[in-house]
Amino acid sequence: MNEGQNQTNASLRKLVDDFKVVYQDAEALARVTAGDVGEKVREARARLATSLESARHSFDHLQQQAAEKAKQADQVIRAHPYESVGAAFGVGVLLGVLLGRR
Repeated sequence: MNEGQNQTNASLRKLVDDFKVVYQDAEALARVTAGDVGEKVREARARLATSLESARHSFDHLQQQAAEKAKQADQVIRAHPYESVGAAFGVGVLLGVLLGRR
């Protein structure tokens, strides 16, 4: 694995960890307000539960897609290492030229 992949993996792990914390905090909030019998609180809890379930489903789907895309990219790079290095070099030069104009 190269340094760019390590940084991407670290960023993805941080995103996953951050999402888990937010999800756990939202679940804790829902539990804490469980005893409140106000109509607005019940409605808010129901919306929160629906949103959490939807977010969890979307997150799981995105995580699965990211893993599949990473495997595909790895396979392409392994199948065509010289072309991959050349393309990365070309993109680097292009970015250098574009950023150097500022």
